[in-house]
Amino acid sequence: MRKTIRAAMIAAMALPMMATATATATAADVDLDTFLKRDSFTDLKLSPNGDYYAATIPLEKSTAVAILRVADSQIVGRFVPPENNHAARFDWVSDDRVLIELGQKFGSLDEPQRTGELYSLRANTTSGELLVGYRVTGGNTGTRISGKKAEAVAAFLSDDLPNDDKHVLIAVTSFNGDPYTRLERMDVTSGRRIPVTRSPVQRADFTTDAEGNARFALGAGSDNVNKLFYRDRNNENWKLVNDEAVSKRIERAIGFSADGALAYLNVEQPAGPDKIVSWNPASGERKDLLRDPMVDPARLIYRPGTAVPVGALFLGDTPRTRFFDEASADAKLYRSLESAFGGDAVFITSSTRDSSKVLVETFSGRNPGDFFIYDQKAKAAQHVVSRSTWIDPAQTAPVRAITVKARDGLPLHGFLTTPHGREAKNLPMVVLPHGGPFGIFEDGTYDSQAQMLASAGYAVLQMNFRGSGNYGRAFEQAGAQQWGMAMQDDLTDATRWAISEGVANKAKICVYGASYGAYAALMGAAKEPGLYRCAAGYVGVYDLPMMHSRGDIQQRMSGETYLREWIGPADKVSDVSPVNLAAQIKVPVFLAAGREDQRAPVQHTERMEAALKKAGVPVESLYYPREGHGFYVDANRREYYGKLLAFLSQNLGGDKAAAPKPAAP
Repeated sequence: MRKTIRAAMIAAMALPMMATATATATAADVDLDTFLKRDSFTDLKLSPNGDYYAATIPLEKSTAVAILRVADSQIVGRFVPPENNHAARFDWVSDDRVLIELGQKFGSLDEPQRTGELYSLRANTTSGELLVGYRVTGGNTGTRISGKKAEAVAAFLSDDLPNDDKHVLIAVTSFNGDPYTRLERMDVTSGRRIPVTRSPVQRADFTTDAEGNARFALGAGSDNVNKLFYRDRNNENWKLVNDEAVSKRIERAIGFSADGALAYLNVEQPAGPDKIVSWNPASGERKDLLRDPMVDPARLIYRPGTAVPVGALFLGDTPRTRFFDEASADAKLYRSLESAFGGDAVFITSSTRDSSKVLVETFSGRNPGDFFIYDQKAKAAQHVVSRSTWIDPAQTAPVRAITVKARDGLPLHGFLTTPHGREAKNLPMVVLPHGGPFGIFEDGTYDSQAQMLASAGYAVLQMNFRGSGNYGRAFEQAGAQQWGMAMQDDLTDATRWAISEGVANKAKICVYGASYGAYAALMGAAKEPGLYRCAAGYVGVYDLPMMHSRGDIQQRMSGETYLREWIGPADKVSDVSPVNLAAQIKVPVFLAAGREDQRAPVQHTERMEAALKKAGVPVESLYYPREGHGFYVDANRREYYGKLLAFLSQNLGGDKAAAPKPAAP
């Protein structure tokens, strides 16, 4: 049986229940609650002694953390951040305490901006305690706790110091003045911090060895050029190992061998995916350890109970694990688990300190995920919890990997989701480009939006067009300044492939996306007027010059560099802005936006709507005054997706629109 911990979490944390609402579509069959209900949790980790596990809990406008007792799944600790604040990451730092890294975002699709605040949450406590960050002396705590330093800084965990339950190492950067990162030793009970060292580069992340010595620093200034520095144990002298400006690649330190003699690096390549190499600092010798022929390492695999990297999970056409030593005990453990779970992907998220028990996540394109505690001594697995108990993987839409050749010969990879129980032939289709766009990628794991569209009778095409992540540095950089050009052509070529393969009915194709995906949807309708029957954009950007003057990207220190180098100078992108191409759009359009959107300000959508109306294009719009980059409020989400399904049904004739059902708790 697939169990849930969400009901218990909501009750114990005294969280509001979902509001009841009805969808606006008149046809009835798609149960929106099946696809809009939030997962029970997003991340789950086992404590070092195995007594507890901690989970991040998605709420309507925040992400909370709960500590549960393994024996009975009862909540024994909880932390609920303020509205629009999210537990972006957490790590166990002792047997009964987690350290929580806070992020802030205004909208469900927004990329969380790390605030640099660290909270401590202990079992048998009812709230988190702010240890470091810009709100240390603010209203959150009410009083200044002895030992904490009131300072406008951002702090991030560097090393949990597994042999020290009281201290951790954190990377600290000042908001004012010196942008060079400091490494500090922090008491997790009081917040007291002691300086350890200083990085040789701005905005740095540190990599430490098993003794807690800072050995690598990777950072970049406002020019966004990455530099990697190294130093020997207890040596204050840093030396430059890699300069992206010279090598034309980024190298990242990912850890050390068990004996500390070798360092492991993730190294970008001139062509193709990244590889993992070992580097002997004493001799300078490098050896290739791991490289997939198609995709970059997605998640590192560490030896249970240690910080020693031993392999990686790759998310390509199918998820797969590979190891530095395929004959090792680590590889054998994974192969045994993979065999036991019958084809679903397997990943160990955490383990006890002695590695006797590991927490195993299993997932697939049809399964949001299940978690098991595996006892290595007893050779037995106990099911702990499922992400979405209401989802039956046997009844979800099948997802298959596809490869398409772009018009210039570049191989493109993506995924095709088709309705459950239907032959993948002559179907109405929705082309669903991802947001980002750079570095983001489709990985073939469970996608509730694609599953919702498939349940309405549509094939769903999701492509990793050039500029997407996961396929190496060259593939991502091939998208630079290609908005509306080669990146758009990739989507067009994939759409024509689906037609030529007989999957899509060429007279019933719509293009729909969010953020950059919304840009691509409207640009596709303008550039290929005969290919699509309709277009829909959700919290989109449509006026590229405006990105240089409005929105949160250009407000960052390195933001203008990013906009200029990756999207294009403000005076060069008007011709590829959908707002200026409305007269070329000949099909109905649906637009939706939040008026508090900081990533894609609402003016993008307002200008796009006005331009379409002026050109005589049929356009529907939906605005919410208190939503941001993606809708949080359950009633708003339900109304939005109801209207979207009705729009698609009207223009494509899909099987179903949205069912007016009350919200589930």
